Amino acid sequence: MFSKILIANRGEIACRIIRTARRMGIATVAVYSEADSSALHVSMADEAVFIGPSAPQQSYLRIDKVLDACRATGAEAIHPGYGFLSENPEFARACADEGIVFIGPPVAAIEAMGSKSAAKNIMEQAGVPLLPGYHEAAPTDEDLFRAASEIGYPVLLKAVAGGGGKGMRRVDQPEDFNAALDAARREADSSFGDDEMLVEKYLSAPRHVEVQVFCDRQDGAVYLFERDCSVQRRHQKVLEEAPAPGLSPELRESMGEAAVRAARAIAYEGAGTVEFLLDADGAFYFMEMNTRLQVEHPVTEMITRQDLVAWQFSVAAGETLPLSQRDLQIHGHAFEARIYAEDPDHDFLPATGKLHYLQPPAESSHVRVDTGVLQGDEVSVYYDPMIAKLVVWDENRERALSRLVRALSEYRISGLSTNLSFLYNIATSRPFGQAELSTHFIEDHCDLLFHSSEQDKVKDLPLASLYLLLNMERTSRCRLDRTDRESPWNASNAWRLNQPAIHAGSIVLNGTKYDVPVREVGSGRQRRFLIMVGGDSVLATGELEGNTLYADIDGYRQRVEVVPHDDIYTLFGQNGAVQFALAQPDFGQDDGHAAADVFTAPMHGVIVKLLAEVGQAVAKGEPLLIMEAMKMEHTIRAPQDGIVKAFYFQQGEQVGGGEELLNFESES
Repeated sequence: MFSKILIANRGEIACRIIRTARRMGIATVAVYSEADSSALHVSMADEAVFIGPSAPQQSYLRIDKVLDACRATGAEAIHPGYGFLSENPEFARACADEGIVFIGPPVAAIEAMGSKSAAKNIMEQAGVPLLPGYHEAAPTDEDLFRAASEIGYPVLLKAVAGGGGKGMRRVDQPEDFNAALDAARREADSSFGDDEMLVEKYLSAPRHVEVQVFCDRQDGAVYLFERDCSVQRRHQKVLEEAPAPGLSPELRESMGEAAVRAARAIAYEGAGTVEFLLDADGAFYFMEMNTRLQVEHPVTEMITRQDLVAWQFSVAAGETLPLSQRDLQIHGHAFEARIYAEDPDHDFLPATGKLHYLQPPAESSHVRVDTGVLQGDEVSVYYDPMIAKLVVWDENRERALSRLVRALSEYRISGLSTNLSFLYNIATSRPFGQAELSTHFIEDHCDLLFHSSEQDKVKDLPLASLYLLLNMERTSRCRLDRTDRESPWNASNAWRLNQPAIHAGSIVLNGTKYDVPVREVGSGRQRRFLIMVGGDSVLATGELEGNTLYADIDGYRQRVEVVPHDDIYTLFGQNGAVQFALAQPDFGQDDGHAAADVFTAPMHGVIVKLLAEVGQAVAKGEPLLIMEAMKMEHTIRAPQDGIVKAFYFQQGEQVGGGEELLNFESES
């Protein structure tokens, strides 16, 4: 076994690998970029080496710098994690040339599966079922268009070197083909440096089911059952579970054996995942093989009670697999929810910023949190915006789902947008509870999953008002000395001579302003707040202890947490998390039209393409430019009919978050 390994990665996967290495007595070396100088994985490792600027191309993707760090520290092996260099055959080859063990498959296996078209041909020869499609090498646009017509629409364009939904487009009709192909090629070239594409038949409502395989150098090969990863956005997984619900023992065995055949066909070693599309009739088709550990591997670990990273170390050290196929069993059910810094209500736009408050649910034998960040850390524009993976387990799917719902409701994050409420909506939805799964789950149930539930949010107004009143009193008590506290001029109870005590403030809750007058009733222990919301009123009282508000609203008692940051408050309650603030006075400086035609970058990124000419008249909704940020393309469109007066950035230029992109003059 190795005495020291280097981890060529960052974030939660680096931390997760370090934990297993530490348990096995293996010393660890972390590498880090400028943005990660104070990251959790750096402090957890035994040693850490700086490898360059924040941009991955100048640090985590630099093979020479990673190998230099390995040589300098005397590490015997490198674990690549996932992403970055994990499926780069040149990196694996460079490790071998240096006499460093690459904790992953052989170079030939990575190369075989690195091209989707080549992989399809290998799988066909191995007897693994394939989707109808065009998988020949180096196809022209005409080849792909002709194949799409022969296959029949809808079709799916996929980057040959792709993964994670990058360089992928669904095409429903021939007239949309060329535009979709251009966009897919552009995204593939940006993400992988390779714009070669293939085209396949698009299944209308398949499930995404993948099988975890493991192989050793002694020709041992097993499958550790399957995961259902059907709940996806932008072709990227959001919520996974194991085992896949509803599979018969026969189908499970058939898929597992097909996955092992796929691995043996390329003389595989180590951890790999064979991904299938499962149709409603029980037919399954090979999609791709990921020659690395998957993000969602913890659900497999939970149901098999095995540490897959420990298995990776053993196989890479030349040992045989710890268990045979007959020794592997499924124990219970597990879910993994990916907690992202993103805004689901705005097309899952990634968010950046500081994690002002971060409190995950308590970990136990049923709840696991894999993360690479701590409270106070920044979610950077340079890397994937995943904050953590929340993993739960119990004896069956129903109980595990209850665990997931409870854990999501206990997760506390403020400072930036997250998908926590969205995940909660998925987990509590009837279709998900009944395992009505498909890769279109989010689109098919958008009304359930994206309900803004303004009525539910308004229910939090009394809690927000009560908190602001009690916090104002607490602040006032801290500020005043004893001689001042009895003065009516320093009272914070809205006292007025011969008039009722009414607080007449307004609250901005989730971006909407509400007038919430509050009248104080009684005094001393009998004091209550009569809070008016719209035409209704509620009687409230409560106490503040730190960030916890103990509230009684019309006899309904509840405990909620309120976390302040930058004059904004985040309330974590029964309806999820809501943000509120005391409305600031309007001094008439904004005429209401100033921001109508201002186009600002939603975050740091790069201008990919300008889609209009200066001076061109455009219609409402017409695309004006495309920018790429956090590995995703974002299209800026005209909000109304008008004329493009100027572009402030050109193709290929870097853009800072909040910078104005163009000058647009509306027709009105």
